[in-house]
Amino acid sequence: METFTYTGKDREGKEVTNTVSADDRFGVYAIARGLEHTVSSVEKNSKFNLSQLLNIEKLNYKLSRVKDDELIMVTRNIGSMMTAGLTVSRALSVIERQSTNPRLKGVMKQLVEKINQGDSFYESLSKFPEVFDDLYVSMIKAGEESGNMAESLQTLSLQMERANTLKKKIKGAMIYPIIVMIIMVIIGILMLIYVMPEITSVFEGMGKDLPATTAFLISASNFMVAHTLSVIVGMIAVVLGFVRLLKTKWGKISTSWLIPKLPIVGTLAKEANSARTARTLSSLLNSGVDVIQSIEITEEVLQNVYYKEILAEAAVRVEKGTALSEVFIERKDLYPILVGEMILVGEETGQIAGMLGELAVFYETEVERKTKDLSTIIEPLLMVVIGGSVGFFALAIIGPIYSISDGLS
Repeated sequence: METFTYTGKDREGKEVTNTVSADDRFGVYAIARGLEHTVSSVEKNSKFNLSQLLNIEKLNYKLSRVKDDELIMVTRNIGSMMTAGLTVSRALSVIERQSTNPRLKGVMKQLVEKINQGDSFYESLSKFPEVFDDLYVSMIKAGEESGNMAESLQTLSLQMERANTLKKKIKGAMIYPIIVMIIMVIIGILMLIYVMPEITSVFEGMGKDLPATTAFLISASNFMVAHTLSVIVGMIAVVLGFVRLLKTKWGKISTSWLIPKLPIVGTLAKEANSARTARTLSSLLNSGVDVIQSIEITEEVLQNVYYKEILAEAAVRVEKGTALSEVFIERKDLYPILVGEMILVGEETGQIAGMLGELAVFYETEVERKTKDLSTIIEPLLMVVIGGSVGFFALAIIGPIYSISDGLS
C-alpha cells in the first residue's frame, strides 16, 4: 500500500488535510467518502522525501513575495489568455506552471482550487490580501459582474504599470543623493579613526595652541577610536529607530504634513498624489465600480494621511449629494487647482472617468519631467556639501601647519 495526502472539506465546509494509506488514488477517494470529506487534491507521498521532511516548499512560500512587476505581468497575461478564449482557472494553471516564484506559484494553485470548488474569481483573490489589494479585487469584481473580465484585467495591468513606473521614478530621484551622503559619512568615519590619530601625534609634538576646528576634530577622533564599536552600533540604532519612528502613527502624520510643504519636493509630492488619485479613480470608474466605492478604495491606495482625510470626506459628502469637484476645489493646499477644475468639467459633460484619465497622464508626465529636473538640481547642491566637508577637514588640518610654519619663519 502507498501513502497519500489529500486536501478537501468536511461536511461542515471546513478545510481538512489528511494522510491515508491506500492501494491507489481511487482508494483515497473511497476513504474520504467514508469520512464524509470532499477531495480537492491528492498527492502521493514517497517513502523518503527530504523536501517534505524539512517542509522546504512551505518555507520558500513564506519567505518569498510577489513583486509589483511580477503581478503586473501576471495580470496582463491572464487578460490576454482570457481574450484568446481560455477560462480563468486554465489561465491561472498556465501561470502556475510557468512561474518560478514559490509564493506566486502557491497562490495560483490555491486560486485554481477555490475557483474549481465554485468560488468566484474576486472572492478567491480576496483570500490573499498580501498579494491582491482592495483595488485589484474591486476591479476584478466589477469586470466579473459586468462580463468584461478580460477588459478589466487589461485596464488593471495598465493602471498598475503606470503607478509602479511613477513610484520607481520618484525613488530613483532619491537614491542618488542618499548613496552620496552615506559614502560621505563612511569616509568621514574612516578619516576620524585612521587618518586623524596620525596627524594628532604631529600636532601634539609641536606644543602649539590649535584652532577650535582642529581641536574639535581631534576630540571627535579620540572618541571614535576609543569607542568605535559603540559609535557604529549607536549610529545604526539611530537610523533604524528613525525608520521605525516614521512607520508609527505619529511619524506618518509628521511626514504627511512636512513633505507637501518642502520647496521643490513638496510640489513633486502634490503632483504625484494627484496623479495617483486621478489614475486610481479613473480605472475604477471605467471598470464599472460605483463612485462612492471608488473613492473609498482610492483612499486606501494613498499613503499620505492628509490626502486620505480628503478622500474620506469626499466619500461622505458625495453620498449626501455634494459634487466631487467641490471637495477638491476646496483643498487647493494639497491638490492643484487643475484637479478640481478638470473634475468639474467631467461632471458637467458626463465624462468624469475620461477627464480623470487625462488628468492622470498630465501629472504623471509632470512628475517624470520634474524628477529629471530634481536630479539636475541635486547634483550641484551635493557638490557644495561635499566641497564644504572637504574644505572643513582641509582647513582644520592644514591651517595649524601653516600657522606653525609662519611662527618658525
